[in-house]
Amino acid sequence: MNGNMQITKSSRHAKIVGDFGEQLVANWLSRSGWEVVLVDHTGIDLVAFDRRTNARIGITVKSRTRLSGTERVSVNVFHNRKGDRAKVARACVDFACEPWLAIYVEAGDSADLFLTNLAHYDEAYRGATGRAVDCWKMAPNHRQAYLRDPEVRHLHLAITPNNWTT
Repeated sequence: MNGNMQITKSSRHAKIVGDFGEQLVANWLSRSGWEVVLVDHTGIDLVAFDRRTNARIGITVKSRTRLSGTERVSVNVFHNRKGDRAKVARACVDFACEPWLAIYVEAGDSADLFLTNLAHYDEAYRGATGRAVDCWKMAPNHRQAYLRDPEVRHLHLAITPNNWTT
């Protein structure tokens, strides 16, 4: 991920990139044969069902735009003092689904989407429990670990803007 293109965020950019990340996850799961619904519920953003396996997953999506020089900054996943993890767990109980985590991070000339089971994140990447914030690390060594991990689904997008600046 490289930040060559200059990014100037609008006042509503956090909402816009959040919605886009959710739609991208929904689109990619749908393209893969899953039935998907955006739920706008406390804790999870999507529920997806795979008819082939009868798997039902509830996904919390975290989306970020990184300015040049900040591409390696971790994505905060759960603010534990706010009970984020408990909200995901509760929503997944209510919707009878397994908790999953999606991370969408875009920079100047590329974007990456990662999707994994929350239990796998906890086991492989969470680190010490009891911290105030759980993070999805974005340093090159962590990104390489995600790419090697068969339990982490990955989508890489190249961005080639033409004539979008004034």
